[in-house]
Amino acid sequence: MSGAKMQWEKSQAGDFPILCGTCLGDNPYVRMTKQGFGKECKICARPFTVFRWCPGAGMRYKKTEICQTCAKIKNVCQTCVLDLEYGLPVQVRDSVLEVQDAVPKSDVNREFFINKVEGTLGKADTLVNYSKADSVAKIALKQMARTEPFYQRNRAHICSFYVKGECKRGDECPYRHELPSTDTDLAKQNIKDRYYGHNDPVAKRMLNRTDKSSSLQKPTDTSVTSLFITGIESDITQDDL
Repeated sequence: MSGAKMQWEKSQAGDFPILCGTCLGDNPYVRMTKQGFGKECKICARPFTVFRWCPGAGMRYKKTEICQTCAKIKNVCQTCVLDLEYGLPVQVRDSVLEVQDAVPKSDVNREFFINKVEGTLGKADTLVNYSKADSVAKIALKQMARTEPFYQRNRAHICSFYVKGECKRGDECPYRHELPSTDTDLAKQNIKDRYYGHNDPVAKRMLNRTDKSSSLQKPTDTSVTSLFITGIESDITQDDL
């Protein structure tokens, strides 16, 4: 194995993964297993150190899915691949910030790009620069972001035998005894689409909801007019307006 490859693999064997608060769970004494180069990254296909843990009682075991380099490039969680700053899908964040995806999708170009940016990542935590965003974009992201961790995302998967009416474990079954949702769009999620910010059904739903809430219908009475003032701070009084 070449010296450059060995150096890269050692750099991936961190003491702790890059995770969001939801994936980490609410247990302050969480214990993790660490397997050096246990799997290949689902984005760059290079081996990386896999962490596995249980985020809480009654939750399913979770593990890291992408390497730390790919996570730092997009500033996303290694498990759920959501933005670490706002907890939003990459497609939503990049659409609001008007950021173009710079990560190549072909194997050769992606390998060259990652090798090139690894030196930059040594000086900064991520390539995503939130400071360049204007105030309107930051306000929009804060309005869409979750203020608290969403631990229901860590629940166990639905029992396939229960759906068929064949589960005989009862209360001892480690899987959820619920019927799956009829929403077929959300069942088509995958990590690569979420990472690159393309064809993400969760992001599309959030963007559609935002567009509908921001659009206003014209009143039937044309004499009715309204004045909307944004950016009002708490220290501004009625007299100032």
